[in-house]
Amino acid sequence: MAIRVLLVDDQALLRTGFRMVLAAQPDMEVVAEAGDGVEALQVLRSTDVDVVLMDVRMPKLDGVEATRRICSAPNPPKVLILTTFDLDEYAFSGLKAGASGFMLKDVPPAELLAAIRSVHSGDAVVAPSTTRRLLDRFAPMLPTAGPQPRHKELERLTDREREVMVLVAQGLSNGEIAARLVLSEATVKTHVGRILTKLGLRDRVQVVVLAYETGLVRAGGQG
Repeated sequence: MAIRVLLVDDQALLRTGFRMVLAAQPDMEVVAEAGDGVEALQVLRSTDVDVVLMDVRMPKLDGVEATRRICSAPNPPKVLILTTFDLDEYAFSGLKAGASGFMLKDVPPAELLAAIRSVHSGDAVVAPSTTRRLLDRFAPMLPTAGPQPRHKELERLTDREREVMVLVAQGLSNGEIAARLVLSEATVKTHVGRILTKLGLRDRVQVVVLAYETGLVRAGGQG
């Protein structure tokens, strides 16, 4: 079944370009377009969508607030933020609002397509290291956390799961975590899956955000 995509951007020319790229893929279908966040929310009330490509700077309702409303609904589609500038405050806010990642608008088509497929399959499309740089830059915007994590759900984690979570938040891949902890990559993947389940998170990006919010990891990546 084709991945159903909603294009949200206030520039019709950009939407046309994205539509042409996606239409050439046998496993993707652009089911609707919207010129702003308000229109996007209206479309989603009557259209089944798997992935939303969401611009952030739009009139009426920007992409960050639209993402927040979309992700707060039951069984929401995955949201992929499209931004003009790498590591800007809009990307940060988009991740906080529940997006599964962000991409630059001038990303090569092959990378955009891979990102859509990754998001649809449940993976985050922003490398943890990129998310870490993003959060390092905007850490002052996060609530001040004491030396001990304040998120009660973290108490559900085993010592090993907490150790893995810190390494995820520091930007390490599963393979790098496996090497660091002398575990198999499959075991690390299992730990990450349990962390997501116990904390009610969708992907690794949200793991990184929560680690920073709670003080489990501080700016600079120190756990």
